Formats: sequence, C-alpha cells, structure tokens
Amino acid sequence: MKTVLVVGAGRYQRAVIRRARELGLRVVAVDRNPDAPGLRLADVPRVVDFRSPEAVLENVRDLAIDGVLTVQAERAVPMVAAIAEALDLPGIGVETARLMTNKLAMRSRLAEAGTPQPRFATVRTPDEARAAVGVVGLPAVLKPADSAGQVGLARIESAEDAAAAVPAAVAASPSGEAVLEEFVEGTELNGIVVVQDGEVLATILCDRLRPSGRGFGVSWLHVYPTTPQGAQLEEARRVAADAVRALGLRTGIGFPQILAGPDGRVALVECAARIGGMMAEHLLHAFGTDLLEVALRLALAEPVTEEHLRPRFERPVAIRFLTAEPGTLTVGRVTRIGPLDEVLAAPGVLAAEIYSEVGETIRPVQIISDRRGYVIATGDTRDEAVERADAASLLAQIDVEPA
Repeated sequence: MKTVLVVGAGRYQRAVIRRARELGLRVVAVDRNPDAPGLRLADVPRVVDFRSPEAVLENVRDLAIDGVLTVQAERAVPMVAAIAEALDLPGIGVETARLMTNKLAMRSRLAEAGTPQPRFATVRTPDEARAAVGVVGLPAVLKPADSAGQVGLARIESAEDAAAAVPAAVAASPSGEAVLEEFVEGTELNGIVVVQDGEVLATILCDRLRPSGRGFGVSWLHVYPTTPQGAQLEEARRVAADAVRALGLRTGIGFPQILAGPDGRVALVECAARIGGMMAEHLLHAFGTDLLEVALRLALAEPVTEEHLRPRFERPVAIRFLTAEPGTLTVGRVTRIGPLDEVLAAPGVLAAEIYSEVGETIRPVQIISDRRGYVIATGDTRDEAVERADAASLLAQIDVEPA
C-alpha cells in the first residue's frame, strides 16, 4: 500500500483525503489546527505547523511517504515542494513553487515570456502606490504579493485609494510587498491545466463570476460552458497552457485565472500550482473527470492516460456559493442549520453543502472564507443550470440573530 502525505487538512482538503483512501492509499495528513476536519479522515493525522517543512519532515520521516501534495491550500504549495525535494519524491520544484505563489515573481517571469497580462508595479509604501498609479492606470487592483483568499485585496479608483490600501495589503504579505495591477474589464475564467513530463494533457476553462462591491475578488458563481467562445476561447486556452509552461510546471496541475475582455483581449490574472475554487467538483459534475485521482497519480509519479482525462459526458453545470450581502444569506450569528434535504431534492441539483456552524458569524462577503457553502446544479443550458442553482440556494436553512 502506498502512502501519500496531504499537507493542510482544512475543509477544502477533505475531498482529496477521502478520494485517496477510496483508491486504497494510506493517508498521512498534517495541519497545525488540531480541529482541522481533514485530520479526522486521515489514517495517520499529525498536528504540526506545515509553515515549517523541517517540522513536517521530523514528523513523517518514519512513515515511508511515497508522494506529497496539497490541492487547495495556497500557503502549503512551497512547503509541499520543499518536502518533496527533501524526501526525493515527485514535485514541482522549489523555484516553480516560488514563481507560482509570489505574484511579483510570477508577473516578472510571465513578462519575460511575453504572456499577455495586466500592467503591474511593485508597491511597498503609500508613496510608491501613488506613483504606481501613473504606470498602471485606473481603475486598478492592489493585492498582497504572496497571499491568497482575497485577503488584503482592494479595487483602486484614485492615487489616494492606492495609498490608503497599502497598509492592509502589505500586512497580509509575508514578504511585505504588494502589486498594483491594471483592472481588466471582462469575463474571468478559472482554468485547469494538467501537465505530465512537460506535456500539456488537458486545458479546461469555466466562467468565474464575482459580486460587486468590497467582495469583488471572491468567486461566488462558477459556470460551464464559458461565456467566451470561438477564437477568444481558444486564445484563452493557449495563454493558460503557455503560462503554466513559462512558470516551469512540468508535472502537476496548474490553476490559471484569465480575463477575457469584450474587445477580444485575453490577459492572465494569476496562475497557481494547485486545484482551486472547487474545480475538482466542477469537472466531476460537468465531464465525469476525476481530477483528484489525477492529482494523486501525479504526486505518486504514476502515469495519467487519456482515459483518466477523457470526458465521460458533457453538460452545463453551475456552482452557486452561499454568501451574505450581496448574496442571499442573512448577516448575523448562526443559531440553527437545518437539513439539506429540500435543497438536494430541488430540480437539477447534483450536490450541496453548508460550511457554517452554530455560533459562527456570517458577514457581508469580502474574502473567500466568507463563503458558507455551495449548491451545484445542471440544466439543459448554462442559464438553466444557473437558475436552478440560485433557486435551490434559497432553500438552504441557516437561521441567524443579529451579531
């Protein structure tokens, strides 16, 4: 029996732990939070702060690890690469992990490769931010150089906006740097690019829709098929695959995010080295593709064949995330969570989950962790899939009292 080490055991990591065990693998999971839900699913749970690869190695050296991965935890990507190198296991490499988790390093490498992307500038201080507005233009987006989950993200409408937003962005960045980027109007796309031994095996895209207001960076609706079609969609696929190659990912799963403008422009926003945004669930329901098995095979240096990636079917799918303002949930402290029976029985619903727990406070959506669950639905068209997901989300029973 092979043993796989899963770094990070939060709620979004549970699916890969379950799938690994279903495939007959022994799972070692590490997380610094003793209450991380994935630890309860692992064969060997270890409470250890994975921000230190040395601490993880000290805890797992006796376990004969055959592969190591994370599928959702952005901050775990450099640690997974370092652990893989230390144990002589398959991995993406420490330098590629750096390029795919530090937005400034990523931007510089993509600029060298000629990848279409927004104008950008490095920012550390309010004065630098004011000056950067003249280079990047307005509107713009300010974000930490090496963070995730939309923490520290701000839309910028003026030089003073940029200066005022710098402290929060820099505070959220371990490197103390931020990046100011041109705001590109258009439809944002989530991508999955599967690569093995330098060969791109699959490139798949879906719409990533966001609310207006302060939570503008948080995806709250994913839809397949995409809005862009024809030549623009093919260009987006090309840019996604080329970006993954430019960043040095030879074996693994890339998660590019791309903006497709109304004028036909395509620009790469970011590119992570993991499965993000519930894309594994999206591909499973839209195509029958088991992306988690693919990720595990790549981590174990097992071949990924055409059969693993060939669609078993193809249908429209929408994932509606449950959020408060401007979503449908009510702001306040959770007092009761009802059963999901009514949601799951709604027309077209394929799956649903509520993340919230009694006692938690639901607030207006600002960052990824403000999402409190999801509904996945299908229909004869993408519009019908969205309508069904939206209608079913209204049936979720989460009672609150004013916080």
